[in-house]
Amino acid sequence: MTQIVYKRAETEEELQQILDLQSINVKILLSNEIMKAEGFVSVKHTYDVLKRMNDACPHIIATYKGNVVGYALCMLNAFRNDVPALIPMFEYMDGIIASKNLSELRYLIVGQICIDKAYRKQGIFKGLYHYFKDELKSDFDAVITEVNSKNNRSSGAHRAVGFEILDVHTEAGEEWELMIWKWV
Repeated sequence: MTQIVYKRAETEEELQQILDLQSINVKILLSNEIMKAEGFVSVKHTYDVLKRMNDACPHIIATYKGNVVGYALCMLNAFRNDVPALIPMFEYMDGIIASKNLSELRYLIVGQICIDKAYRKQGIFKGLYHYFKDELKSDFDAVITEVNSKNNRSSGAHRAVGFEILDVHTEAGEEWELMIWKWV
């Protein structure tokens, strides 16, 4: 088993490696077969937004020999308008949070999670999330994310970690699972 190190992103190089990993796994560049077998990410962040998010709450990364091989982005509510593709998620989420009496919950968003293809099926996904929880549970009660329903690999992996589906809805012709992992 490789020696994976879990940590918070600190350097410009680590942030650039996150963007590099993101860019080769973004949905618009992948075939349907690859998306079904390997999963995908839906959003491509700019360096500026990624850095500002990291400055506010450093992202969780998995590294091997100093190279980023996986990441889980920490996205505070303050950044809800900085990634246009995620604005509908935040607006929809607000209604679900209110309707399920979760308004008092201190939560943050997993802006995205991704593992390098060469390092998949080694427990890094769970490792990232367990490190995520250990690092952030003193400040937050839960983490929320949204998974494209076509991304069966990601949906199943999130449920295996402990996420529960809050709601399923359609946005721009795509079905999404709004998921929560409560820590309290």
